[in-house]
Amino acid sequence: MDLRAEDIRLSGSIELLAKQLVEGFITGLHKSPYHGFSVEFAEHRLYNDGQSTRHIDWKVFARTDRLYTKQYEEETNLRCIIAIDCSSSMNYPKGEHNKLNFSLYAASALAHLLTHQRDAVGLCLFSDTIEEFTPIKSTSTHLDKLFTLMERRLRSETSGKKTRVAEVLHQLAEKTHRRSLVIIFSDMFNGSNDAEVFKALQHLKHNKHEVILFHVTDHKTELAFEFEERPYEFVDLESGEKILVNPSEIKARYEQEVAGYHRALKMKCNQLKIDFISADINTGYFDVLQAYMIRRSKMR
Repeated sequence: MDLRAEDIRLSGSIELLAKQLVEGFITGLHKSPYHGFSVEFAEHRLYNDGQSTRHIDWKVFARTDRLYTKQYEEETNLRCIIAIDCSSSMNYPKGEHNKLNFSLYAASALAHLLTHQRDAVGLCLFSDTIEEFTPIKSTSTHLDKLFTLMERRLRSETSGKKTRVAEVLHQLAEKTHRRSLVIIFSDMFNGSNDAEVFKALQHLKHNKHEVILFHVTDHKTELAFEFEERPYEFVDLESGEKILVNPSEIKARYEQEVAGYHRALKMKCNQLKIDFISADINTGYFDVLQAYMIRRSKMR
C-alpha cells in the first residue's frame, strides 16, 4: 500500500498519496476525540427531579442553596493541529524512506481524512523553532495549501537543523487557543533534557488539548542498533559531529540508554492520557495508521 517519493514525483502531488491511503482506512478518526469531553458552556438551568446529577453546578448550589445544571453547546467539528518535526535528525536514514518522509506521508493522509469529515485541520512544521503554523480550517482550499507546504518540505534538502522539541511544544500549547486535537510526528530527540519534553507534553494536556504522539524511529538501527560487524562512521545530522566506532563495542550501552528513554516517554504519555504510537518507518505508514485507527475505534 505504501507509495514512495518516486510515485509522488510522477503524479505531481502528495494529494494522490493522501487519497489512496484514506480509501484504505475510511473508518475515520472522528469517532469523536471529544466523545464524553467537556464542550462549550452555554447557561445554567434549574435542576428537575429525575435528571442526571452529573452536570449539577455545586459551586452555585453552595452560594444559592438551589440546584442548577450546566448546559453545554455541542461542538460539531473537531479542531486538529498536525505538528511535524522537520529537524535534521528526521532525515535519517539517508534516502527517500526516512523518518521525515514517513511523517509527511502519514500527516497528508490524516489531513485529507479530517477535511473529508468536515473537521478543521492546521499544520505546524518545526525544528528548533516553529517554521510554519497555519490557521485551523476545514475548506478544500486550505487543504490544498497544507498539501503544498508538505510537498515543498518533502522535496527540500535540509541540514544542520537542530531539535528543540520541548520549547516548540510549549509554544504550540500557547498558540493553539481553543481545545484541539494535537497530533505530533517526531523522533522526540531533545538532547539529554528528557524532563523538559515531559513538561511540554504536560503543558499541552494542561491546556485541555487531546494529544496523539507518533514516535517515529527506525526500530532496526535506532532502537535495536543492528549493524554489520565492521567499523562505521556515525554522523550527528544536527551538529555534524562524527565518530568512528565498531557498533558491537557500544551496542549494550546504547540499547540500555535508548530503551530507557523510550520506556520513560511511553510511561509519561500513559500517565497524561496521551495516545503513544511507536511508529517504525519500516512497517509503513499505511499499516501504522490503520493499526492505530482500529485500536482507537475500539477505545471509543
